[in-house]
Amino acid sequence: MTTLSASVSTRRLLVVEDDDSIRETVGEALRAEGFEVHTCADGASALTLITPGSSDPVDLIVLDLMLPGLGGLDLCRELRRLNNTTPILVISARDSETDRVLGLEVGADDYLVKPFGLRELVARCRALLRRSSQSETSPSQPHSFTHANLCLFPSECRVTRDGMDLTLSPKEYKILELFIQNPKRVWSRDQLLEKIWGVDFIGDTKTVDVHIRWLREKVEKEPSSPQLIRTVRGFGYRFG
Repeated sequence: MTTLSASVSTRRLLVVEDDDSIRETVGEALRAEGFEVHTCADGASALTLITPGSSDPVDLIVLDLMLPGLGGLDLCRELRRLNNTTPILVISARDSETDRVLGLEVGADDYLVKPFGLRELVARCRALLRRSSQSETSPSQPHSFTHANLCLFPSECRVTRDGMDLTLSPKEYKILELFIQNPKRVWSRDQLLEKIWGVDFIGDTKTVDVHIRWLREKVEKEPSSPQLIRTVRGFGYRFG
């Protein structure tokens, strides 16, 4: 295996992969870049390592989907249900658009198809860690934002509709947060892709449309005739 050279501050990464060869290769490549890397071969073991209040929190998870027992998608869902916002990079041999969108929909932050180059893997890990660091150091926000029957609480990453909590994926929440904080502004699909997924995301604007459809189903009274998230034909979307 070729050693990749670069210096980074020590960050703790967890690689969850049941294939011994891939797990070892990925772990070695990331350690060569200066990361502290822990590995496990199944979802249940990973879940026990990522417990709330852990003295050794994980900064990034590299997650295979095809795992024995608790699968990668289910692990991703469970982490997001527990409000765990650790960045997740999915690595999978499933390469269809449907698979990629599903992985992102359940809470993954990026999706890398096998086989992949180690340089690309490292680059994507760094990009996710940069985004995570920027989010943690962003200025404090108002306690809440209200629009119509929706109320968003940034400090809690929580949204209510008519006083009842909504269950949103991390990406759905980020889209709604952007919309509520910028009412009436028209966003192109490319702008939303860059704002929510980041400039390093490799994909197309169909991902945006899928997430908007799912979000409408949760916040609109009549998703087929949306009154909050409106389509600006040939361009993108506007909120309010």
